[in-house]
Amino acid sequence: MALLSYFTSNNNRENGRIRTMKNEDANNDRKDSRKETPLSAIAQAFEEISDLIDKGGDVDLRLKPFCEACSKVSVLFSCLGIAFKFAEMEYTAKVGDLLEASKKFNTLSSVVDFDLKNKTVKSQGSHTRNLRRVRQGLDLIRELFQNFLSAEKYSLKKAATTAYQQVCAPYHTWAVRTAVSAGMCTLPTREQLLLNLNETDKSADKEMRRYIKASSDVIKIIDNLYISRGITLDW
Repeated sequence: MALLSYFTSNNNRENGRIRTMKNEDANNDRKDSRKETPLSAIAQAFEEISDLIDKGGDVDLRLKPFCEACSKVSVLFSCLGIAFKFAEMEYTAKVGDLLEASKKFNTLSSVVDFDLKNKTVKSQGSHTRNLRRVRQGLDLIRELFQNFLSAEKYSLKKAATTAYQQVCAPYHTWAVRTAVSAGMCTLPTREQLLLNLNETDKSADKEMRRYIKASSDVIKIIDNLYISRGITLDW
């Protein structure tokens, strides 16, 4: 009987140890999966750029790392569906152009200075014009996130519509504005968006706020780059 009790006790301890190990592995898996979500990756990328700004003040951002961070935002446009298909296509193309330009230009300021010298700042397809459009894309997502997290608990449709009207609509043609307005009805629900992004309400709140703060610093740097060279922001 004593021998049976000994083996039973040892077996229970071993089972308990295995369960503990499994729980720890599960927790580690959950932590690892959190690191891999699109939102956390985007927030991390822009925080790294924002940290450079905090350390250096009015820093001259390097073009390639900036483009690599911006490219991560494309997945957010795709999660919004057909309503933002035009924005996704335009944004992705502009980021791609700037990434290609990074083979020649090292910083954002060198891109703008090149176009200033050649009088091509606002020319169709110029890098400076494309940078302006990418900046608007970052601001659109930032504004959407702010609306999404507001105390009013906006629906995704309301959050996205308000963000679009404020950030992009003033610069789009009537045809584009009409198409976007019609497409807003196809947006996913808040719950569907969170599911698509592999987030909960709590985790999305955290990651969206990280992006809002970090991207605001980046957007300010870009705006100051234009203003310091006498380039207006109303285009």
